[in-house]
Amino acid sequence: MRNNQVRLNCGITMPVIGLGTYSSQNDRETTELAIHMALKLGYRHFDTAKIYGSEPAVGNALRKAILDKTIEREDVFVTSKLWGSDHHDPVSALKQTLQNLGMEYLDLYLVHWPVKLKPWACDSVPKEEDFEKLDLESTWAGMEKCMEMGLCRCIGVSNFSSKKIERLVDFASVSPAVNQVEMHPMWRQSKLRETCADYKIHVSAYSPLGAPGNAWGSTAVIDSPIIKSIALKHKATSAQVALQWGISKGSSVIVKSFNKDRMKENMGSFDLKLDDQDFLEIDNLEQSKTMRGDFLVNQTTSPYKTLHDLWDEDI
Repeated sequence: MRNNQVRLNCGITMPVIGLGTYSSQNDRETTELAIHMALKLGYRHFDTAKIYGSEPAVGNALRKAILDKTIEREDVFVTSKLWGSDHHDPVSALKQTLQNLGMEYLDLYLVHWPVKLKPWACDSVPKEEDFEKLDLESTWAGMEKCMEMGLCRCIGVSNFSSKKIERLVDFASVSPAVNQVEMHPMWRQSKLRETCADYKIHVSAYSPLGAPGNAWGSTAVIDSPIIKSIALKHKATSAQVALQWGISKGSSVIVKSFNKDRMKENMGSFDLKLDDQDFLEIDNLEQSKTMRGDFLVNQTTSPYKTLHDLWDEDI
């Protein structure tokens, strides 16, 4: 078992590689099989969210493994996320998540987006009439309550810009432990990483390969001639180069593949060592963000009239 962990500001450790379980096309059984496979390959961090619809499958697979004595509950790290429609009551939302998972606590609970929706707006793409005014102070107070009640061990955010992080730490009694954002060699997040480092907030990278399998993703990272040539030089794969780049920057990476060979390949990124020349070449790659969040921007009801409003200076 590889002991690759990062210590969070709340005092607990989190495995550096996590398995993401968002998948529109996969059924529950596929997800459960993938988790059993991942456990065999050494994965110990599993990332889900209410909106992914995968909480029951994740919980089921992990409970089976715990019953079989394959793992102990404390050996695995489980992350889930608060959807916009639950900002009015994070405690009830987390209790529902725990019910879905069949677990007593989460290791990490994240605010999925800095967006508040009407309580019934449970679609992944909100309608214009679904938006409410974001009241981050009350949302965060609810998140802190979740932690106080022992429903989760740590709280954090996802898709927060540098400016939104600064606004949050201004009033938070408990600082977010993690900011989970899109990050890969073609969206390097250097400003955000600096801001988060200032507040000892760990940056966790989703789509660390540019989300090649997703409708909104792209193969630009793994098809990049520069990434390919670095991979060739190290007898590695493009995916391993991209993941090792993120890990070298101090981030954890949430990979999403249910394919056994890919899962294995992703784990192999720990064995790769990039050199200064590699980092230099990656720093010169053109940047482009794939998860832009256009579905959260509108001229009337959203607090974000433009993408710039959503991401501030980070886009």
